[in-house]
Amino acid sequence: MKYSFVIPCYRSEKTIESVVADIQSEMDNLGESDYEIVLVNDCSPDNTWEIISALAEKNKSIKGINLAKNFGQHSALMAGYGACTGDLIVSLDDDGQTSVNELGKLLEKIPENDVVYAYYEKIRQSPFRIVGNYLARKMTIMMLNMRKDFKGSSFFVMKKFVAEEILRYENPYPYISGLIIRSVKRIACVPVSQRKRLVGKSGYTLHKLISLWLNGFTAFSVKPLRIATILGGGMSCMGFLYAIYLILRRLWNPDVPVGYSSMMCALIFLGGVLMLMLGLIGEYIGRIYICLNKSPQYVIRDTINIMEEVK
Repeated sequence: MKYSFVIPCYRSEKTIESVVADIQSEMDNLGESDYEIVLVNDCSPDNTWEIISALAEKNKSIKGINLAKNFGQHSALMAGYGACTGDLIVSLDDDGQTSVNELGKLLEKIPENDVVYAYYEKIRQSPFRIVGNYLARKMTIMMLNMRKDFKGSSFFVMKKFVAEEILRYENPYPYISGLIIRSVKRIACVPVSQRKRLVGKSGYTLHKLISLWLNGFTAFSVKPLRIATILGGGMSCMGFLYAIYLILRRLWNPDVPVGYSSMMCALIFLGGVLMLMLGLIGEYIGRIYICLNKSPQYVIRDTINIMEEVK
């Protein structure tokens, strides 16, 4: 059985060599020699591509993909999956926090499952990222109809046919967890430990996290639109009931003054809800427009040790 490791790389010139060494050490411990490591440089502004090139020149089992611009982690993963030839595909990060030495725990669960996620019992991240990951998990459960005990991370193993199914998605804004969950049901979650980041800090900003959530909201679920419909109907009912209340109150006591402040509060609140719903609908329409324009998931500038054209 052949293994493929896919690692999206961004600002990882000081960590990627250590991550590759960890993978090689763990595969030696498992007694596995048939594997490849696909390193995808997501247009990193440092010397990440030079490091990848040097690693690939020394070891032909290391493949390098250099993207023409920064497309994001999930697009980089899609580019890496297109170059994989293994029977099992392992995705992990480039920052050294992934406990590669616990890969065996995931592999133990893979025979009876199609995808096995690792999740961290103790998260070594900033409070901002912890909250972001929590919200992302809740979004996955609610929007994608995943079971409530689902816990995942960027460290997971999947079978080859799952990756092949994922690669059929050709539109921009890929969301890997959404693509996996809509394809298979046999998904397991395994607890592992998380290491401290070797250097630097996470490249995920608030803007990138919001963009990722929007991908999950709009690419694989219409529930936000349904929620908007329910919310609109609920607000209409509340407005109707409130109007009846005002009429009855006026009939009961004609001296009751008309409240200007309450009217303005109601107008501002309803106007905000309407703008929010219009913005949500506009987000869907905008993404449809971009998909119709065939915006690419990624563009490859260079490759190393890849003979065939990457999808």
